[in-house]
Amino acid sequence: MFKKIIATMIVLLWSGSAFAAHPLITDDTGTQGKGKYQLEVNSEFTREKERQYNTDEEKWETKKETGGELATILSYGITDNVDIILGLPYKWKKTKIDGVVTSDKAEQGDGIADMSLEAKWRFYENNGLSFAIKPGVTLPTGDENKGLGNGKVSYGLVFIATKEIAPFTFHFNLGYTNNEYKLQADKNANRKGIWHVSVASEVEVIKDLKAVANVGVERNQDKTSNTHPAFILGGLIYSITDNIAVDFGVKGGLNKPETDLTFLAGIAFKF
Repeated sequence: MFKKIIATMIVLLWSGSAFAAHPLITDDTGTQGKGKYQLEVNSEFTREKERQYNTDEEKWETKKETGGELATILSYGITDNVDIILGLPYKWKKTKIDGVVTSDKAEQGDGIADMSLEAKWRFYENNGLSFAIKPGVTLPTGDENKGLGNGKVSYGLVFIATKEIAPFTFHFNLGYTNNEYKLQADKNANRKGIWHVSVASEVEVIKDLKAVANVGVERNQDKTSNTHPAFILGGLIYSITDNIAVDFGVKGGLNKPETDLTFLAGIAFKF
């Protein structure tokens, strides 16, 4: 049975990023239920703009970066309170300086990134309060030379709390990721240990339509900066049927290290 589950995942998954109910970044304690699947197809489109000084040519330049990710995530309920989640993202990026493309395809980071394999275990549930943990690993399926992966297996753990206070539901995440790098340049430039803290809320505004909000911060991966990226996000989730939902969200950076603007959209199928 286990071999059949893994085979099904591999056939269905060509991209993925395992997060909460999209477009939220903060995860919730919810699981699929024993023997049930959820397939998500999510996308995000990013935009970054900044002014920088070119010391070689002694002039100011406008640098624009656009990119995105197409993600398909498959979750399977091993038991009523334990899920396994598999994902493999496809990413792309383009850089322009004063309107001129400065990166070729190899440098843009177009391609499949590192695969993720996670398990979520909801170990406590009582009176609308629930706790879960989500350990996970990332496997080096992305090309580290194109900036699409670490080149080595990395691992992490997230503590998740969910509290229902009608008509609202609140979520809290506290996570830690340990990144291992194959390239010496990545080891020199990036921190290995990355912590993450975030909170989210959701409320049903009308039947089948939820409004969601999210805010969070995590340790800056760049060793040269002690300013940690922080974000704020708002969005909507609409349930077309009991088994199909679509969503849309906008994420904004609260400081310079965070991406200026990200548009998110997705669809989820339960079966």
